Amino acid sequence: MKNDRKTVNETAEFLKNRTGTQPTIGFFSGTGLGTAVSFFEPEARLDYREIPNFPQATVTSHTGRMLFGQAHGQRVVAMEGRFHLYEGYRPQEVAFPVRVMQALGVKTLILTNAAGGLDPSLNTGDILVIADHINLTGENPLVGPNEDAWGLRFPPMTAAYDRDLGRLAFRAGAALGVSLKTGVYAGLKGPSLETPAEIRFLKTIGAAAVGFSTVPEVIAAVHGGMRVLGLSIITNMNDPDHPVPATLEEVLDVGGRVTPLLSDIVGGVLSRLETAS
Repeated sequence: MKNDRKTVNETAEFLKNRTGTQPTIGFFSGTGLGTAVSFFEPEARLDYREIPNFPQATVTSHTGRMLFGQAHGQRVVAMEGRFHLYEGYRPQEVAFPVRVMQALGVKTLILTNAAGGLDPSLNTGDILVIADHINLTGENPLVGPNEDAWGLRFPPMTAAYDRDLGRLAFRAGAALGVSLKTGVYAGLKGPSLETPAEIRFLKTIGAAAVGFSTVPEVIAAVHGGMRVLGLSIITNMNDPDHPVPATLEEVLDVGGRVTPLLSDIVGGVLSRLETAS
């Protein structure tokens, strides 16, 4: 699949014509978190297979739909399912929806994921506001010729995750009586889960949580000038001294239980965007 500006614009024009909307907020749901989109009522739904040039979701629980609608006065486009490097997609393909969102006019991107907890102060079911990430995938969606219209050749990643958006997430959580956590997210390629030695390494370098997504999309979003908020649901804890295998079923179970709260927090962030700007 090509990932040049012509292809991206072709997809964006198709979506504009089909939906008649120009969103400013983009949203990605993670594994087991499909119902996180319940913070808004979609006005248009398109299966990925209907959208020209779009990759296809192959992971269980990733529905594979793009939703358009309005929430708290904001025009939203939401991805119900994402793409991963471990599915065999190139990083540019993983980031393709971000480029399409950029072409549609999205300025703020909210990403959610299911992650394994590394910091012992975390617990299963916690929601982590991502403060920063460590890219351990060995991949980058910006490799190759730079599209100058999309962004700088060497975009700074010193503030990839917008602090003001993070503060809004904490305020939204406090209003719901929930204490959110914060920390660094380590992005791996997957799909094999971490060995005890790898978990010790990740903890040593300062990672609070680990997962197989989010990093390529964030890099593309920052390159495109978007503000980014990342939220991880801690679906399992990784203790290298007492390792317990994590199953997809367990991840989906925890995600399903916490997703309604996650959706309320996202809605709370959107409702506070107007007053914060």
